[in-house]
Amino acid sequence: MSVPMLTVVEKVIFLQNVDVFADVPSEHLAYLASIATVEEFQESDVIFEEDDASDAMYLVLSGKVRLHRGQQDITTAGPKEAFGTWVLLEQAPQVVTATVTEDAVLLRIDREDFIDLLSDHVQITEAVLKNVAGRLRKLLDRVNIQPGGSSPTQA
Repeated sequence: MSVPMLTVVEKVIFLQNVDVFADVPSEHLAYLASIATVEEFQESDVIFEEDDASDAMYLVLSGKVRLHRGQQDITTAGPKEAFGTWVLLEQAPQVVTATVTEDAVLLRIDREDFIDLLSDHVQITEAVLKNVAGRLRKLLDRVNIQPGGSSPTQA
């Protein structure tokens, strides 16, 4: 099986579906697309293991990837779903193992390339930070914590 060649436009279309890039304008996604590479994996390949150094995020173009801790399933990433997105913002060891369960073609964005890109394109940085802040706000709302660290019952 040969690795498919994708145009920048095709990569942009896939990147538009990644939640952390939701606020990045399409014209700026082209910069992200230029650093994204296509990789192919066979069923049962391990992409990374728990506690491995984090160095890239992935977007599933086709196939399926099981994210698990030992034998405990966390989730399965299928077409148009991303995994490892937090590695772009924080370099910490992997918290899961990623195992291919159905031959997969993935779009990979290396953390180092992403950080270099952010330093040159403030619009992308602003959009990603806006998205992350929104996600954190939603998480705080779900656990009922008010900004500033107090819960409504403590106010």
